[in-house]
Parts: sequence; C-alpha cells; structure tokens
Amino acid sequence: MNRRLTLVLLALISMAAFGRAAAQAPLVLDPAKLRLASLNAVVIDASANRPVYAKGANDVTPIASLTKLMTAIVTLDAGLPLDEAIAIDVDDLDYLKGTTSRLRMGVALPRREMLRLALMSSENRAASSLARNYPGGTPAFVAAMNARAASLGMVHTSFSDPTGLSARNVSTANDLATLVATAAQYPQIREFSTTGSHYVEVQPTGQLLGFNNTNSLVKSVQWDIQVSKTGYIREAGKCLVMLATIASKPFVIVLLDSAGKYTRQGDAQRVRHWLETGQPLPVVAAKPAAPKSRKGKTTAAVVPPTRFAASQRPAAPRG
Repeated sequence: MNRRLTLVLLALISMAAFGRAAAQAPLVLDPAKLRLASLNAVVIDASANRPVYAKGANDVTPIASLTKLMTAIVTLDAGLPLDEAIAIDVDDLDYLKGTTSRLRMGVALPRREMLRLALMSSENRAASSLARNYPGGTPAFVAAMNARAASLGMVHTSFSDPTGLSARNVSTANDLATLVATAAQYPQIREFSTTGSHYVEVQPTGQLLGFNNTNSLVKSVQWDIQVSKTGYIREAGKCLVMLATIASKPFVIVLLDSAGKYTRQGDAQRVRHWLETGQPLPVVAAKPAAPKSRKGKTTAAVVPPTRFAASQRPAAPRG
C-alpha cells in the first residue's frame, strides 16, 4: 500500500514539474499566424533588439505625423526653456492640406504645452511653432531633424517639415522603430505622448481648451504603453507607432499605411494577442444584413460598424 502511494505521489510530482516546465517554455511566435491590414509593419522585441515580425519593413513611405516624434527630440535636444511662452503665428497655419486648429492666431502657451499637444493630440500648429521658435527658425530646425536621423542610422528617412503634413517626410518601418526606441529615452516624450486627455489655458484670453490623445489605446487598461504616436495624411494612410509592454516584455510596434478608420488599432490588438498567445486573434463573425421591405428600405435599425471594421479614409488629415 505504501509503495503504491509513493508511486502515485511521484507521478503527481512529475506531472507538476512537467506543467511548470511547459509554462516556462518560451512562446514560439510564428509570423505566418499574424495577418495585418497595415501595408508596412515591424514588431521588435526591444529587450533583445530582435524583430519578431516584419512586413515591407524597408519600403520607403510617407509617415505623416509620426514626424512629430523627431520634432520632439530636436526640441528637447536644443535645451530651450520649456516654460517659455511661444505664440501661434501666421506661418504656423496649414496652407498645404488646409487643416484647422483650435489654437488660433496669437494664442500663446509654454513650449512644454506646445510639445505636449503636438505629441498627444497631433496639433500641427503646435509643432510648427516649436520649429519656428528654434534658433535659426524652421529651416534650421528641419536641418537638425535630418542630421539627427542620420546620426541614428535612419538612412531611408528624410524630413521636409516639422508637422508631417508634407508627403516628402518619408521613412521605413525599420527606421521608425529606431526613432521610437530613441524617443523612449526622453521622459517628456514618454509622458506627453501617452497623456490621455489634457486641458490648457491659452493666453492672452485665459480660455480653457481640452484635448484628447489621437491614440485611444493609451486610455485602455488592457494596454501598458510607454510611447505612442499616430499619423495620417492621404499619401501615408493611417499610421501608428508604439512602445508597449506585452507579456512582461517591451515591444516596439510600427504600423504604416492602413486604410480603415480603426484598422491601425485593430492591427495593434492583433499584434498584442499574437505576442501573448502565439495565435491569431479570432475573427468576430459579421452580423447578417437586416431584411429589406418591398420598397428596398431596411426594416430594422442599421447596426453600427464594429471597432475593427474598415472604412474609407477621411478627407481631413488628422493624426
């Protein structure tokens, strides 16, 4: 009887040890199981500086407001006082794409707040004001952006303006992964780019304005994001870059040129699920179309699109 009990205990101990070993075994990530809608993408294990997924990662493409990460880096590298007030000027208005802003002509904010709004809310006028108030003005600022990119080995990257409204601001997914990793070394960029919402008091009126982050994922409790930036112009499509902790490890995620309104967030969710489980994110079956009456009109209320449904690109280039 004792011998039988000993054998049972040994079997249970062996099963427990096997279970622990299986749990501790590294997850095998098969890139073929990750299917993204973004045309260009790369996912990098930042702890090992090792790519785990790549799709057109060396294709040169416009990058829209992802540009503003370099705008922030050059601003902070200059060591200019962050509490100095700078104002929106006529030169900060967008004559290229015709975008609008609540930062009206003459509005002044501390450089710190202009930087925050450029990163979290992709404010083009804020980014332009940062460049214009750089020693030597915007031309010197853009030259500094390109010099910094060259120093980082971003050989396929070129900047033409500090906002990203120009389609001549181009890069690759691999180069942008380097930019994200560099941006993560700046505490202000980590804080400002992941601020969910923020209020500023603009001068000289004292008006209080509220702004939201263009990346809704920074507000999700399911995500642990350290750096974030979105981008959009027609030539670039919807773009998203992040540094996020997933499965207890830091990953750089670069998603470029997606057409759907929610596609970049959907791709980010697919990346996270794949990194956590090694499996593709299950596809939710679409609801059947509502029946039509004899006159061709639906007899039931139209169901709104799901979070990850694709839609046409909006006309206005917002990050």
